[in-house]
Amino acid sequence: MLARLATKRLLEVRQIFRQNPQTSRSFSTALNYHLDSPDNNPSIPWEFTNANKEKVKEILSHYPSNYKQSGIIPLLDLAQQQHGGWLPISAMNAVAKILEVAPVRVYEVATFYSMFNRAKVGKYHLLVCGTTPCMIRGSREIEDALLKHLGVKRNEVTKDGLFSVGEMECMSVDTIELGPVDSFLAAHITSSRWILQGCCVNAPMITVADYSNGSEGYTYNYYEDLTPKRVVEIVEMLRRGEKPPYNWSPKDKMPVLGLDIRRT
Repeated sequence: MLARLATKRLLEVRQIFRQNPQTSRSFSTALNYHLDSPDNNPSIPWEFTNANKEKVKEILSHYPSNYKQSGIIPLLDLAQQQHGGWLPISAMNAVAKILEVAPVRVYEVATFYSMFNRAKVGKYHLLVCGTTPCMIRGSREIEDALLKHLGVKRNEVTKDGLFSVGEMECMSVDTIELGPVDSFLAAHITSSRWILQGCCVNAPMITVADYSNGSEGYTYNYYEDLTPKRVVEIVEMLRRGEKPPYNWSPKDKMPVLGLDIRRT
């Protein structure tokens, strides 16, 4: 009985894929495999800009020459910033060539971490925290307000190319200790101790990845203690090219815009 039901359901899913190629494309992203398309295939040339080539050298200087592959994450991050917030297959291949590793070593990293986007995103990529504290405090209402205001579904890009909305887990951060090569930030940080402001007590929250000015102007900011009204205001400020200001937490009277990074 269960086998018959499972078979029937599988046939229904296959029929959906046949009727709607876009559905198949969306699921292919979720299932972590690549499908060539006119704007994303290995035959499209891709390389770092001259300015970013210098950044690549600086990043790799943090690792022993026989451990260059440790630079996969920061190089992919730089490539994503340069390419408007997403990673085409040719960018991954370029990273593999620089690090002298098999392309699959880069693919497995790019498909594992959700912060790497393998499909186009908006110039402002809005990520809603979906972890339990944020859900309890209304993150679904925040996401619904964003999607309704922008007229898109999750992971879709607005027609003007400005915005996309996704979900992210565990944005909360605190004082952390960084080893020489043990984090996304290590390639860019010389101090071993940093204070990063933000915690689940200020849920719900979003982060805004700003790709509007390429890798040179890239920012990644957190916004906490949000309401549906406030998150729409943030969107409209970004649309006007403005930088949303600090807001104040009613809980502890501390500024909670974005990531407050201080060396100690």
